[in-house]
Amino acid sequence: MSRKFLAFIREVMSLVSFELVSTSMQKSRSYGTLLGLAIGDALGMPTQSLSFEEIREQFHKVNTFNEPSAHHPYAAGLKAGMITDDTEQSLLVASLLTTRNGEFDQIEFARQLLSWEDSIRERGLLDLLGPSTKAALAKLQAGMDVSLTGREGTTNGAAMRISPVGILCSSSNLDGLVRKVIEVSMLTHNTSSALGAAAGVAGVISGSIDGLSPRDAVTLGIEAAEQASIHGAQDGGEIVKRIKRAVEIAETGDVEQLRKEIGTSVKANESVPCAIGLFVIHKSDPWEGCCVAASIGDDTDTIAAITGSMLGAACGPDSFPASAINTVETLNALNLRGVAEDLLSLRH
Repeated sequence: MSRKFLAFIREVMSLVSFELVSTSMQKSRSYGTLLGLAIGDALGMPTQSLSFEEIREQFHKVNTFNEPSAHHPYAAGLKAGMITDDTEQSLLVASLLTTRNGEFDQIEFARQLLSWEDSIRERGLLDLLGPSTKAALAKLQAGMDVSLTGREGTTNGAAMRISPVGILCSSSNLDGLVRKVIEVSMLTHNTSSALGAAAGVAGVISGSIDGLSPRDAVTLGIEAAEQASIHGAQDGGEIVKRIKRAVEIAETGDVEQLRKEIGTSVKANESVPCAIGLFVIHKSDPWEGCCVAASIGDDTDTIAAITGSMLGAACGPDSFPASAINTVETLNALNLRGVAEDLLSLRH
């Protein structure tokens, strides 16, 4: 056997080995994305809608799964470690995508959102559809075209359930990723702020799954936000400018300034840049990042869910405590690994 042929065989084997490692990494990080989403969501569940000061008074700082107050306006009745609408609606989006080979049916999405809300009521729970989603679905039921129903949706609902798109779409096809973000989001959140915020999160997740460094993944996310924010109703939310400012603050490590200057409300141009900032600060410690997000005040379940999904994509599932993984998957009967692999199998 000639030396040239042996060299050729080694080169082929090297490429095969690289592909196997790459596929293994993508599987791990895709699973980490959904796991971080659910863990962050569960950590932020009992603190959602509470102010930063109220959280400090009741929990000091979130460092484990907690039960909500019996008088909580949204989470009353849930057990420590249970997820909320952030994870449940993300999995609804994932199911629609995987059962239709990556295509997205907006009318079926509307039907399933309404069915999901009915199931919440049947379970005696209080965390129903968000304001932008509820208003858009009412317009759809009244006969408005789907391209118009979401043109007042400036909240973070699209970003909170966009992680499946980050898994489905490769970072090498940014145009395709942005198109899919718009397709999945426009029914309820067809505004520059909401679309830019959702695309920013999806870009960070997609880039991280493909092995980009946290810095490069954020750069990709900002580029995705820039592309998406030129679509939809222009609401003046300056989403790209606010993401960039959040990253600047995050590079100093100042969570307090991030909270005060960027904000933590349900508005897409507050909570989503805040989450991206927390991703930058805690890029090597996903559990701590989720705990800080769950302690930051206001829309904590969504901020922690988005932060967790990006950190899970960057660091993989092993970066979370095994006990937390077991709690959130067992208590909520989740098959996150299976969902992640189904999405990844359609990645393009």
